[in-house]
Amino acid sequence: MTTSMNTSSHTDPTTEPSGTIGLPVASAPVYSTIIDTEIGPVLLNSDGTHLTGLYLDVSEAIDARLHKTFGVDPTPADDLEIFERTKAQLGEYFAGERTRFDLPLAAKGTEFQRQVWEALTHIPFGGTAGYGELAEMLGRPGAARAVGAANGKNPISIIVPCHRVIGADGSMTGYAWGEANKRHLLTLENSL
Repeated sequence: MTTSMNTSSHTDPTTEPSGTIGLPVASAPVYSTIIDTEIGPVLLNSDGTHLTGLYLDVSEAIDARLHKTFGVDPTPADDLEIFERTKAQLGEYFAGERTRFDLPLAAKGTEFQRQVWEALTHIPFGGTAGYGELAEMLGRPGAARAVGAANGKNPISIIVPCHRVIGADGSMTGYAWGEANKRHLLTLENSL
């Protein structure tokens, strides 16, 4: 059984992409802050202008991942404007008042990963897509597994909505932050 992308048939501005990964590739310096959300603490990263990371885990493993990616340790910076905007928009999202994010984004990854992350921003609020569907969107119909691997490396969770990707049979598959968080986000978005 295949799952079709659940998209809105009308042109509603809330179904536009969540941001543009085509902005500059994320690079050092790396600033970070931790915010509280209804699903627990969230680690945010920025290059000073763009949101470059949103992690639903605050751990040494994430710190090591950031160090490996950027070659530096993040510098705490709680007062960056991008962090304030992200915190406000996440609050609205969790309150059911926001279906689309309006934040400057940048992400470090391979060209293919960045293409997958861009495709994720086209899955509308309330919609889902399968890995195979994303591969077809990218013109690479045999690349469902590669899409899954790139999806799993998405550094900007929620805002680049990797949680909206489900198995071809509709199952909750492969969410780095756990099935409970994925189910919570999809329920919030009325996708289940």
